[in-house]
Amino acid sequence: MFLLPKLPYSYDALEPYIDAKTMELHHSKHHQTYVDKLNTALEATEWADKTIEEVLQNLSSLPEDKRTAVQNNGGGHYNHSLFWELMVPGGENSPSGELSDRIKVSFDSFEEFKKQFASAGAARFGSGWVWLLKDGNGVKIISTPNQDSPIMNGIKPLLGLDVWEHAYYLKYQNRRPEYIENWWSVVNWSAVAKRL
Repeated sequence: MFLLPKLPYSYDALEPYIDAKTMELHHSKHHQTYVDKLNTALEATEWADKTIEEVLQNLSSLPEDKRTAVQNNGGGHYNHSLFWELMVPGGENSPSGELSDRIKVSFDSFEEFKKQFASAGAARFGSGWVWLLKDGNGVKIISTPNQDSPIMNGIKPLLGLDVWEHAYYLKYQNRRPEYIENWWSVVNWSAVAKRL
């Protein structure tokens, strides 16, 4: 059985960049719903006691009538659990060490990386996510629709940004680029680096 993880900070801790009401609804309503629907879909199956990574990496092995529900809700649970961990009150200005080196190998500069990441987030049509992944000696940016995740293809994401409207609409309305720009102020680069 999957459980809603506790946030490592209070709902208002990411203010003014992400408002308390959005955090509360995003965590206690949206994420909780993904967990509830995932548990319902996997109830009485051999998959109910597996890790979320095992479940998502083996979607094709699940009963066909459960796959879509597990992909959507299991993806939502995995993605959001990671999202909460990759933010921190006060944020960190930039990555260091190996992560910084990999970003420079792939994008020449941290600023260029941020520009391309933000562009991928703003360009995602409808709902989805933007990800930073390991790629050889560097890193790369991809975007996925809905609650799809690189973990479904066995790739552990380093960083993920939720660009569903529920992540920002109360504060930013249709201003997704502004939400993305402000989100950099709460990124937990130490947690991202540990995922390398």
